[in-house]
Amino acid sequence: MRIMPNRLDRGFLKYQEEFEAKALAVLRSGRYVLGPEVEAFEKEFAAYTGSRFCVGLASGLDALWLAFRVLGIGAGDEVIVQANTYIASVMGITINGATPIFVEPDEYFNLDAERIESKITARTKAVLVVHLYGQASNMGPVVRICRQYGLKLVEDCAQSHGARFDGKMTGTFGDIGCFSFYPSKNLGGFGDGGAIVTEDEKIAADMRMYRNYGSERRYYNKVVGANSRLDELQAGLLRVRLNHMEELTKERRRLAERYGRELKNSALALPAVRDHADSVWHQYVVRCGERDRLIDYLDRREIGSIIHYPIPPHLSEAYRSLGYGKGSFPITERYADTVLSIPMYSGMTQEEQAYVIEALNEFC
Repeated sequence: MRIMPNRLDRGFLKYQEEFEAKALAVLRSGRYVLGPEVEAFEKEFAAYTGSRFCVGLASGLDALWLAFRVLGIGAGDEVIVQANTYIASVMGITINGATPIFVEPDEYFNLDAERIESKITARTKAVLVVHLYGQASNMGPVVRICRQYGLKLVEDCAQSHGARFDGKMTGTFGDIGCFSFYPSKNLGGFGDGGAIVTEDEKIAADMRMYRNYGSERRYYNKVVGANSRLDELQAGLLRVRLNHMEELTKERRRLAERYGRELKNSALALPAVRDHADSVWHQYVVRCGERDRLIDYLDRREIGSIIHYPIPPHLSEAYRSLGYGKGSFPITERYADTVLSIPMYSGMTQEEQAYVIEALNEFC
């Protein structure tokens, strides 16, 4: 039996008729950019997250860098962010000329809130929280610190659609919540797409201006903006999947619960979920000190796996100029050397998961 680490086709086939009907309706409409599908999706996604406003964008990275642009954060400013995140989170900061200040993660792979205050300087302007792998971060102390020091709070929710901390949806704690709708996400489209959510009407208005070449009305440009518009086809298809998010999230939680219940191998450290938080299990990430050998073993069993992420941003060639070296963030680097995402996807069968569990339990 061959098992892929992810199967995007299963998610399509599950609601094939609805997706195809929506795509055909959009194509026949003659409206392809900033039309009724985008407007409807923005209202529906805002309601889903519990936010006042949603603005659709072309990608999750655009959501991040435009968030900091709209908040006025740029050259000379510092933004605190966890060191073990995907590099796009850091790019959202540096595209604006600001400096990322890295903080080690906690045992749940998210920002260790207890380490934030020691990193605050006179130049600190914001904290970027990343809800990694689908688990909500420890937002209580983060919010308190941001309020105490007058810092902006941006949330990277690219992997946490629907996750909650203390009953409140990720993306709604700070000034701006940033989302990606890349096809592999829990709420994924069929191409690139993204959005921000916010309670602030001015932020929403500014974001709409920036996404459309910096213009509030055609050919009248107030700022140097971007071309970052969620298109009608993606918005329509996202509306279809959004209608099924509760079912899709329950499916992932069932898969995660079974992994947690049936995986019995001391060579593997299984992921934990924080009190007062939940996870939508964008990835099911184990840790293994013999990871390379485990990957080879799984390959022989025809079971796919992915490392999220093998090179932390501070060690990447792209950020060599920041001056960090090996050993700068030992917890982050230890995670990078040991984490492995095992198969987790919509439509995964009981037989497929049983095969993965059996193989992992037999690894020694």
